Amino acid sequence: MALPSRKEVPTDLTWDLSALYPNDAAWERDLTKLATEVSKFQTDFTDQLTTPEQLVAALTALEAIEQKATFIEHYAFLQQATDMTDPHYNELLTKADQALAQKDAKLAFFTIQAANNSAETLEKVIQLAPRFASVIRHLKQDKKSLLAPQTEATLALLSPTLNAPENIYTTARAADMEFLDFEVDGKTYPMSFVLYENTYQYHPNKEVRHRAFNAFSQTLKKYQDTLAATYYTKVASEKTLATLRGYDSVFDYLLSKQKVSCELFDRQIDLILNELGPVMQQYARLIQQAHGLEQMTFADLQIDLDPDFSPKVALADAPSYIKEAVAPLGKNYQDMVMEAFPKRWVDFALNAGKETGGFETTPYNAHPYILMSWTNELADVYTLVHELGHAGQAILTMQNNSILGCDPSMYLIEAPSTFNELLLTHSLTAKTADPRTKRFAYTKMLTNTFYHNFVTHLLEAAFQREVYQLVDQGKTFDGAKLCSIKKQVLQKFWGDAVVIDDRAALTWMRQSHYYMGLYSYTYSAGLTIATQAFLKLLAEPQKEVAAWVDFLKLGDQLPPLEAAKVAGVDISTETPLKNTIAFLAQTVEQIKELSTQLD
Repeated sequence: MALPSRKEVPTDLTWDLSALYPNDAAWERDLTKLATEVSKFQTDFTDQLTTPEQLVAALTALEAIEQKATFIEHYAFLQQATDMTDPHYNELLTKADQALAQKDAKLAFFTIQAANNSAETLEKVIQLAPRFASVIRHLKQDKKSLLAPQTEATLALLSPTLNAPENIYTTARAADMEFLDFEVDGKTYPMSFVLYENTYQYHPNKEVRHRAFNAFSQTLKKYQDTLAATYYTKVASEKTLATLRGYDSVFDYLLSKQKVSCELFDRQIDLILNELGPVMQQYARLIQQAHGLEQMTFADLQIDLDPDFSPKVALADAPSYIKEAVAPLGKNYQDMVMEAFPKRWVDFALNAGKETGGFETTPYNAHPYILMSWTNELADVYTLVHELGHAGQAILTMQNNSILGCDPSMYLIEAPSTFNELLLTHSLTAKTADPRTKRFAYTKMLTNTFYHNFVTHLLEAAFQREVYQLVDQGKTFDGAKLCSIKKQVLQKFWGDAVVIDDRAALTWMRQSHYYMGLYSYTYSAGLTIATQAFLKLLAEPQKEVAAWVDFLKLGDQLPPLEAAKVAGVDISTETPLKNTIAFLAQTVEQIKELSTQLD
């Protein structure tokens, strides 16, 4: 059974791009204006960046250019994400990518020439225009890894090609993979990537769940070598760039962008693998016992402990869930994120060719945009409140930072989103004394918030670490090798509590995060900060709400360790991570106690 085409879905389920451009013609005009402004910038500032005043003037002009560029990029990208099979959308994105690559190539001289100034000159820029403080900080830190102007320009021109693997992967997943329908007890079930990820892996009927997993895996396996080659292209290019910029390891190169050390990266992976693994194994055994499963398989990990008490959530009811969940952050924050509904920030439609999963992105000086596919599951509410966490931070950073200093370190990026998920669970548990309802909410926190971010993405990170170690050693890989690595990582975490077979090993093919550098581990890093800040908020609401909102406003003002301290969390030690794992262990014990009461 085919999904509807994009043209068949109701408008009220789609996002509103008119905040960017009313039509393609207006977008095309801005493409022309962008090229003109970039050329003028070259003329005005090439070899004219030696005084604080010149640097401030150039940065101010750069703000205007990047403002136009972000609108151009988002107008094309957002449309293409809703239907990757549409030739017109693909053409728009290609034109945008080429225009932005040209822009970056022509502006490459700025970073090099600006960084060549003395520390004293750069400090005077901050005195004249404090909003550029983070730009100056990065210029100082990145100076040693900058290449010759022509080389930087060439790399900028090549950026669409260097970033192509992710687009190839997402296009293959959304447009080319054909999943066969399957049958259980005479009923035919339609199959797609989105339907498996959003529905069938949670299905309470074991036969439906297992046959869906088998059908899903059969299609993935057909693409394993093509996608392995695509992935190798990406990581090999990252290794080449690391070498060009003088880094001994691809890890050092990728983590330098996040302004964190390899120690923090390794700590996050090793502590969770070793200390959270046994906790989650206990929960897996609890699920197995509750469902009377002969053995616990990878296909069973996402099912509810109590599927008969798993309410459906209609889209019309989503606003009330969100409004109540974020209320502890105050009326200003609540009113801000609730604008998502009347102003159509969110694309809820489920249609053929649409990007799977969910994301949030905010063009500077416009409202946020959130992509997801609503399937009437409570998991959809968690996805929505998660993405609205990103949106809330994006709005607050725009209000308090220049476009050139708006984006926080990737290490911090998942804290606001996972914080909101904890708020949702708190809102579900706070209004009931019923043990079954409480158990339901705690299991949702464990399986939605923590499983997704602390387990799924952390195991992606553990897999990535093995892959990048191969690349650092000059080795290559194919689909079979990647499956072997993934299988070993899953077996290490789940031990003998879960049967990990060759179908589970194909899980590395299910996420685009692998094409985003060392991104996956930051989910657990962000959730560590979010969990500790959330627990502080419960203890001292008035004080900690203000601290959290201050954290959300930071943008790129501070590096990760200092930024986390604004939220009251010291990530220079392993204590917050250990405390978060202890919180999860306590949650599993609460679920077990409630289960005993109910039995």
